[in-house]
Amino acid sequence: MATTADFRNGLCIEMNGEVWSITEFLHVKPGKGAAFVRTKLKNLRNGRQLEHTFPSGVKIDLARVERRPYQFLYKEGADTYHFMHSETFEQLAIEESLISNSGLLKEGQDVEIMYHVDSDSPLTCELPAFVDLLITYTEPGVKGDTATNALKRAIVETGAEVMVPLFIEAGEKIKVDTRTNRYSEHVK
Repeated sequence: MATTADFRNGLCIEMNGEVWSITEFLHVKPGKGAAFVRTKLKNLRNGRQLEHTFPSGVKIDLARVERRPYQFLYKEGADTYHFMHSETFEQLAIEESLISNSGLLKEGQDVEIMYHVDSDSPLTCELPAFVDLLITYTEPGVKGDTATNALKRAIVETGAEVMVPLFIEAGEKIKVDTRTNRYSEHVK
């Protein structure tokens, strides 16, 4: 058991029979009335977002979750992804809906799969914060266009579309932020 004083981003709690992750929280002490905590929660089973207000000091149930290292092997069909545990070599198949930003996932990529310990079932699959990807197609840049913050679309080796600066060409490697699906920097 924990209280609202223990809230932090990424904390997993059980509420209404579901496992939720706290994405944002704010302690509020109005001039009149009792204090409360305003939160934004993400359901780890289906990805649904929820805003919920807890009275300050209320007891909450913590969910027992565990992060396990896996390596992406291959995609089968339209939405089944196969992974291998990095230490035990056990293989696992999960649905695309459990993977955050699956378009940036390439073979051999290391990921973390979050498990609910009590039911031993996978909740989410998280990519590293940044991945290096090769540009397979983009429109050529025009000389002199690099002075602005204009962006153009580019297709990376996984087939995902990423907006990149005008000076990026096909065949170059870039670093992409997997949380926002945005260009981060040029890789040499």
